[in-house]
Amino acid sequence: MEFFTKTSVVRLRSHLDKYLVADADGSHVHQSRKASGRGARWTVEEITEGGTKKVRLRSYHGRYLTATETPFLLGMTGRKVLQTEFEPGANFKHDWEVTRDGFQVKLMCWSGRFLRANGGTPPWRGSVTVDEPHSSTTKDWVLWDVETVEAVDELVDDLCDSTVSSLASDDVSVDSEPASPMSVFALKSSPARRNSKLMLQVRFKFRVFWFIDFSFSKFCVIILCVDIFVVGGRVFFFFFFFFFFINNFLFF
Repeated sequence: MEFFTKTSVVRLRSHLDKYLVADADGSHVHQSRKASGRGARWTVEEITEGGTKKVRLRSYHGRYLTATETPFLLGMTGRKVLQTEFEPGANFKHDWEVTRDGFQVKLMCWSGRFLRANGGTPPWRGSVTVDEPHSSTTKDWVLWDVETVEAVDELVDDLCDSTVSSLASDDVSVDSEPASPMSVFALKSSPARRNSKLMLQVRFKFRVFWFIDFSFSKFCVIILCVDIFVVGGRVFFFFFFFFFFINNFLFF
């Protein structure tokens, strides 16, 4: 319990080195490696009920970390953990009994289950439920490190969040109008680099046209030889004028 009495705001880090984070929708929670930001901060409210000291964890939405009886997956023992509004008649659902385990803590909800950080494959990966450790491999999944959040950390996190939000909400000027990543690249490129790129494109197109022209010339020579030796050169003039038209009006 002393882990929570030293401060009013904490972060909870799981055995996966991920933090308990409140989703932006104000309802769900998950694990994330990102410790900065308001989502990873939980305000601690200490309560004493029946001689037992418990805590309530409030997210930046003003909602409480709540253990439910809704199965996380059908047929599984894990139950969903959500952010919910405070319910005066059912306030016990927001209460968590803290048990120390070495330098870590366990958080037991009203149903006797523990707050558990799940790993493995989706949909378990990154999820948070209330459950019991059923084997030695999952006994550490209910252990949490409590990190104190100082006032300066809160100020920095709020500043970062506000900066990101302002950048995301800024509208792009119509005059700049970067239609594609290539146009943005072209705008930022130096004139020398753009000229070099243009020369490469011209050389490439010239080589393609030269190859087509050369291949077509060889084809015409073959047709001419076949025409002279087989049909007496009657088709020669047709192919000659056809080649002249293609060579002078289409390629150049």
